[in-house]
Amino acid sequence: MEQVQQLSDFFKAIEGDGRIAPMHICVYAALLYYRHLHRLENPFHVFSYEIMSIAKISNKSTYHKSIRALNEYGYLHFKSTRKKNKGSTVHLFLVKDEIV
Repeated sequence: MEQVQQLSDFFKAIEGDGRIAPMHICVYAALLYYRHLHRLENPFHVFSYEIMSIAKISNKSTYHKSIRALNEYGYLHFKSTRKKNKGSTVHLFLVKDEIV
């Protein structure tokens, strides 16, 4: 149930945020789903190909552009490891209307 509330809060927060595009929403929703699959850990580790598959993104640069923008806009914290054998760290924040 927590994921539903977090997704609902995310949609409320982005309602007036003109910077958010459909790809940002896809990536955020995919991250929520991935987090749900992995026992709701926060922060959690991801590989780009896992999230790209869930979000139906085929271009790696689109994925990186979207997740970096979400990081910059304050919807999550993303730290890339740049190592092929270790996933990047993502921390999803509880989204509040004040973020935007």
